[in-house]
Amino acid sequence: MEGVLAAVGVLPGLALGSFLNVVVARVPEHRSIVKPRSACGACGYTIPWHDNIPLVSYALLGGRCRSCKAKIGLVYPAVELVTAALLAACVLRFGASLHALVAAVLCATLVTVSATDFQRRVIPNVIVLPAAVVVLAGMTVVHPSVEWTLGALGGAAFLFLAALAYPKGMGMGDVKLALLIGAGVGRSTPVALMAAMLSALLPAAWLLARHGMAARKMAIPFGPFLALGGILALFAGPSILHWYWALSR
Repeated sequence: MEGVLAAVGVLPGLALGSFLNVVVARVPEHRSIVKPRSACGACGYTIPWHDNIPLVSYALLGGRCRSCKAKIGLVYPAVELVTAALLAACVLRFGASLHALVAAVLCATLVTVSATDFQRRVIPNVIVLPAAVVVLAGMTVVHPSVEWTLGALGGAAFLFLAALAYPKGMGMGDVKLALLIGAGVGRSTPVALMAAMLSALLPAAWLLARHGMAARKMAIPFGPFLALGGILALFAGPSILHWYWALSR
């Protein structure tokens, strides 16, 4: 049954991903996400509905604006595809439940702030803080426990100390993102943080190999790696923790 619901949920997931692209483009610029209609960022061409169908329009247009032929970044279809996949995964993992809904809110927020951090180097408070409140309240209702509050505070405190120790490498946006992730994954927060740090080592190592010591001055947005760690912890955190404790005995 969950498989059918997940499949049915792909189309709404794609539509949500398309809306999240609007949020990514407008919120960092303090613009309304309701109006005006979507337009090309290069020429201002108002995008008609048939050019705004998730994934399909991007493919048919060859990733370019119909009017000026300016390239449309791969972030747009990626946000749509990843959002749809994660929403389907939430239904498969947690069933048709409130837990799945809260997990979907967490995933949609992680996709959004990953895109804003990747493109603009910013994690907007207006996105991440309300989402943290919703996710914390939702998880507390689904599974009444202080686990979610402790996860949120613990994750934020850990990255806050990292930001104090190395302010050039960690921003307060990352701290607030850890607050959100901790609220959603609870005791699996250490899994999220460890996965984020390990995955961030890969591009750091590549930059170091390519640019040498000059790579130390090149900034890498940490938000997408935190989001990746949060998603891993959401779906596999308890299993990873169980494996770790069994291995350490």
